[in-house]
Amino acid sequence: MAILRFRIYWEEDDQTYRDIEIIGNQTFMDLHKAIVSAYEFDGKHTASFYESDDKWHHGREINSEVLVNKKDAPALSMTKTPVSALVSNPDQKFVYVYDPAKKWTFLVELIGVNKEETSRRVYPFLLRKEGIAPAQYGIKGVSPDKIMEIEEKYDLGADEMAEGFGNEGEDGAEGAEETYTEDSTAEE
Repeated sequence: MAILRFRIYWEEDDQTYRDIEIIGNQTFMDLHKAIVSAYEFDGKHTASFYESDDKWHHGREINSEVLVNKKDAPALSMTKTPVSALVSNPDQKFVYVYDPAKKWTFLVELIGVNKEETSRRVYPFLLRKEGIAPAQYGIKGVSPDKIMEIEEKYDLGADEMAEGFGNEGEDGAEGAEETYTEDSTAEE
């Protein structure tokens, strides 16, 4: 079976993405779980994939729960729909929305197809991670208060900004030159 390689961009930062390989007969539920894991989300919320065109418009929905599409047709189920069933062109695109309340949106693009599986690899497989994943709840890493403290601590005053350089180390530099000159004269 073909191995499909998708690049999943975070909608708000196209420098943050994950490359995931999946076997064509695996389901959208498998892809959903791989994306949630790759972006370090908890997986407790519903999600949907939407077929998409080149301008990322939402088409037919593939949902983690059985719902109804815009045109009153039942949505496709992630658990029953194999990924390869909806891949119709070499640059197939989907929009993935996780947690309808927060609307975490990711752009999913097919970037490659391999004919053979790589041995010892469990699919879906996270092939590449670029950028820092958004924090599902709050902020990852340093708190905003700490960031403000650091910025204020190292903030330059208006006078220092005017010249572009501080005066730190100027006195020591002249003395160092004189010492060097005296030492080099004494040795010669």
